Amino acid sequence: MLKATIIVKLKEGVDDPEGKTIKHSLELLNFEGIKEVKVAKLYEIYLDLSLEDGKKEVEEMIKKLLVNPIIHDYEFRVEEI
Repeated sequence: MLKATIIVKLKEGVDDPEGKTIKHSLELLNFEGIKEVKVAKLYEIYLDLSLEDGKKEVEEMIKKLLVNPIIHDYEFRVEEI
């Protein structure tokens, strides 16, 4: 079995309203010194494929659904578990 871990982040310079809201809420709770909050998504996908096929499949998932290449950067790894 394979485990794919995919992290999707907004590109530098893309507005992150959720991060701004979290930063503001933390400041309201008296947390200090917070310069910026960035929100990312982490996906864990489990596959019953070979490692080579799993990597190809995950790359297709990323391209077709999980990432908008205009606004997102991403990283992923696929490992046998």
